[in-house]
Amino acid sequence: MAISICNLGILPYKPSKNDVLLPFFGQKLPKRLAKLSKAQVVSGNNEIFASLVSHELEKGRSVFNGDAKEAVVRKKQEEEERKLSDCWREIHGEDDWVGLLDPMDPLLRTELIRYGEMAQACYDGFDFDPFSKYCGSCRFNRHDFFQGLGIPDQGYDVSRYLYATSNINLPNFFKKSRWPKVWSKNANWIGYVAVSNDELSKRLGRRDITVAWRGTVTRLEWIADLMDYLRPISSEKIPCPDSDVKVESGFLDLYTDKDESCKFCKYSAREQILAEIKRLTELYSNEEMSITITGHSLGSALALLSAYDIVETGINEMADARAIPVSVFSFSGPRVGNDRFKERVELLGVKVLRVVNVHDMVPKAPGMIFNEASPAMLMKLVKGSPWSYSHVGIELALDHKNSPFLKQNADLVCAHNLEAHLHLLDGYHGRGHRFVLATGRDIALVNKACDFLKDHYFIPPHWRQDENKGMTRTKDGRWIQRERPKLDDHAHDTMHHHLRELGLANQ
Repeated sequence: MAISICNLGILPYKPSKNDVLLPFFGQKLPKRLAKLSKAQVVSGNNEIFASLVSHELEKGRSVFNGDAKEAVVRKKQEEEERKLSDCWREIHGEDDWVGLLDPMDPLLRTELIRYGEMAQACYDGFDFDPFSKYCGSCRFNRHDFFQGLGIPDQGYDVSRYLYATSNINLPNFFKKSRWPKVWSKNANWIGYVAVSNDELSKRLGRRDITVAWRGTVTRLEWIADLMDYLRPISSEKIPCPDSDVKVESGFLDLYTDKDESCKFCKYSAREQILAEIKRLTELYSNEEMSITITGHSLGSALALLSAYDIVETGINEMADARAIPVSVFSFSGPRVGNDRFKERVELLGVKVLRVVNVHDMVPKAPGMIFNEASPAMLMKLVKGSPWSYSHVGIELALDHKNSPFLKQNADLVCAHNLEAHLHLLDGYHGRGHRFVLATGRDIALVNKACDFLKDHYFIPPHWRQDENKGMTRTKDGRWIQRERPKLDDHAHDTMHHHLRELGLANQ
């Protein structure tokens, strides 16, 4: 029986009588793959074989000539990019992803993983070590952000860092240094705005402005912070014609609060994002554009709030009457507002795709009792309740128990992990389909910050950490924390100019 793994760029393979796994292109397959029995191969477990092969390819232990592998990957990338430039509006939800989720569209999968990695970069770049005097900041200058993370070919330039004040009722979101002399006592870095460069824009078919929001880096204690109540979004001077449109109080505080005594959060996260989007849309006003907002966990709540705000405020409307499409790719996000908020977001045309793990508790909060799954009659009765919530957008539900790589009895933190979600996306082909890694994304990434992979893969849990915890050795042999380059804050003149154009300068 031939094993078809053409999606990996490998020729179909037929096991012989004496050798279940024959060599490819003159090289033998890794021993790990050779452990599959002939019975497993011929019984139809081709997906397991394909997943293992794709993992080996991703890790560089190629089963065929390296140049051939490169050519196949490059050809596949070129084909996908060429198609993406023609159908990017569909991929970004123009038709609410009808027909793209089941079975899973390969281009959509690739884009979801790409934006998920931009959200993951918020965690990878965040300094949350309480023994660092830079705790709460980004570890890299924005000009070197992707290069510092080891992904210099991302195709985006970071144009602005985003900060929030810690003086709000979401204490588990913020991290602070134990040292008295720190970069800031009142601010935390919470994400960035990036814009695609000329080369990537040509391949994407438009100039893409991406906003990535950081989630919490603590475990799941922050769910306790969601016991707060709904309040009108207009109470924070966010334009909304309906006072019954309400969102969770803590999320609204995080988005709108500021501390004028702090140079990093003298403008609220809201003011920072609106001013930057205004600046970029004016800068590229003669081009086709998209605004894509992504985030994981609590960051996905900020992604939805900011997407709503951008469209409600009208920043995405150009002088020539064009409307820049605004899409949200949300990962493991909680509910944000009530049913009226959901209706308003949909009326404004914001497209939202929520990627969730069915075993994750965070997307079930807040509103565990009264939510969009409750009977319509019940929701009508509790419509005015401060604890009645509704999810927004289209849900893509994944199940980590379908992956042969992951532990079945993992804890709640693992089920919530963003890298695990990206792994599940890579193997998802539709409901009822077998789990097969489509891009060969390295499974080791799953264990960066948790213990989720099965032990026989020999990937240590929580393996990602800063070398020597940020300590470096000087010429005289002493170990110190190096000073970082000047941290980015906000140019007052530029910010004030764009906020004045939006009518927000005095708020």
